[in-house]
Amino acid sequence: MTGTESQEAAVVTEVQDHEEELQQPQKHLHRTSFHYQPVKNWMGAPMYYKGYYHVFYQYNSLAAVWGNMSWGHAVSKDLIHWLHLESAMEPGELYDARGVWSGSATIGPDGIPFVLYTGRAEEKLEQMQNMAVPADPSDPLLRKWVKVPQNPILKAHPGVAEHCFRDPSTAWQLSDGGWVVIVGAMVDGAGVALQYRSTDLKQWELEEKWLHSCAKGGMWECVDFFPIDYDMPSDLPDTQKYVFKASVFDETLDYYTIGTYDEVAQKFTPDDPKLDIGCGFRLDYGKYYAAKSFFDPVKNRRIMWAWVHESCTEEMNIRRGWSSLLGIPRTLALDSKTGVNLIQWPIEEVESLRGHKVSQTDVKLDAGAVVEVQGAKGDQLDVEVVFEYPDLSTVGVTDEATLNDEYEGSQGGYARQGIFGPFGLFVLTDENFQEQTALFFYIGCSSNGQWTVRFCNDQSRSSLLPDVDKPICGSSVTVLPTEDFLALRVLVDRSIVECFVQGGRMAVTSRVYPIVAVDNLANLYLFNNGMTPITVRSITAYQMKHVTMHSIMTQRKSNHY
Repeated sequence: MTGTESQEAAVVTEVQDHEEELQQPQKHLHRTSFHYQPVKNWMGAPMYYKGYYHVFYQYNSLAAVWGNMSWGHAVSKDLIHWLHLESAMEPGELYDARGVWSGSATIGPDGIPFVLYTGRAEEKLEQMQNMAVPADPSDPLLRKWVKVPQNPILKAHPGVAEHCFRDPSTAWQLSDGGWVVIVGAMVDGAGVALQYRSTDLKQWELEEKWLHSCAKGGMWECVDFFPIDYDMPSDLPDTQKYVFKASVFDETLDYYTIGTYDEVAQKFTPDDPKLDIGCGFRLDYGKYYAAKSFFDPVKNRRIMWAWVHESCTEEMNIRRGWSSLLGIPRTLALDSKTGVNLIQWPIEEVESLRGHKVSQTDVKLDAGAVVEVQGAKGDQLDVEVVFEYPDLSTVGVTDEATLNDEYEGSQGGYARQGIFGPFGLFVLTDENFQEQTALFFYIGCSSNGQWTVRFCNDQSRSSLLPDVDKPICGSSVTVLPTEDFLALRVLVDRSIVECFVQGGRMAVTSRVYPIVAVDNLANLYLFNNGMTPITVRSITAYQMKHVTMHSIMTQRKSNHY
């Protein structure tokens, strides 16, 4: 047998082994370790109550596909170790027979939580908003929920399609004591955030004015609205800023915009119309959707979660018995250096999982170099790397190789060579480079002399499996003139890779499915495919500890609960 035939035979064996593991959902090599996933099947509304963080999420108890939506429920003391509880709500009433869909949780003025959610009737397309309250507010786990007899409390008003009216937000209180909640909708092809007001949290009336609308984008769902503080003291104007976020259904993308809120005029106004929903910043430039936030009173921080869906076929999901997960919770703050974008960063509790550490400084990457980070093996890693920003003055902008203004990463990926880049990391990579996920920077210049830094995630060689989406995704990232570095943090957890760029100004999440580069056969590499040498100021990689997700039915006692 030739070397090539031997290698092909080894790949066939790996695929066969993978096929067998599809029958073992909890042992499957692509099931994550420190990201939250349900025990099985389809993968909400987060909040903090009586010492526990709660997450409610869309859950199908019957299959690993969308349908039969109920509210799954889990609790945690630290947002890392989770206890699976019984479903909080199941479909069954006239107003939610076709599913208990997304919604939000709110802590009322008496300290008791309530949830608002979307339901759909059995025989109609109509989407209606409903309310549920805890059966026993003294129970810190909130295991039982009761749908209120007034349901449905909201129906679509004239002008809103009955099937384009969903996902109520967390409610907020006005200075006069009233409460407001927004619901995503579409009117005349435009995404809108309808406002409803209540004085008693039971009866809600539609306000004449929408909180916000945008002609671009179509149907808005999973709308979110909240005040935001700067990440550090700033010289920028001391005006309270707000974030409006919408999940654009037609694109399956989450956008946000920064602006101000006029309570009297009942209006949110973006600071820059060019950065509005659908044309401005995305929360994440990979697979990241239906994000929801909540305020954590324990550590005085805003935290956001999102649904991270799969990149494989529905058939594969069904066979292995589970689908999708939640990304690592992220803290949110307004970038004090730019004033226009969010800073997103993994919650600090993730660092408690850090184990074996390797670190290097002042690593020189010549053109074409690939350097293994010795000791950083495994498919569960937390990596921080800082590259020195190259001296751009050494190259004239008339050089054809620098004119990359249209380069978006998808044009050749990490294999496209330029003057400055691509350079970055290979994660989940085997020693023979059969599988590799490339995370890289690329610096190009337009004909008018403007340099642009882009960060991209190239998954084109991430898996030997054939029926897997392997996109190349990314976007430009702001690097200020005072910043002489390019920084990247990466969380790797078997089948998910989360990237946080330049301190959190940009995020890119991907799902990858290696079958060779797994466990201790997965390596970490630095690479430079550009024409100019690059210096790595520092790189630190931690192997991450495994987290066991417990079930209330099988594990009633744990150090974490």
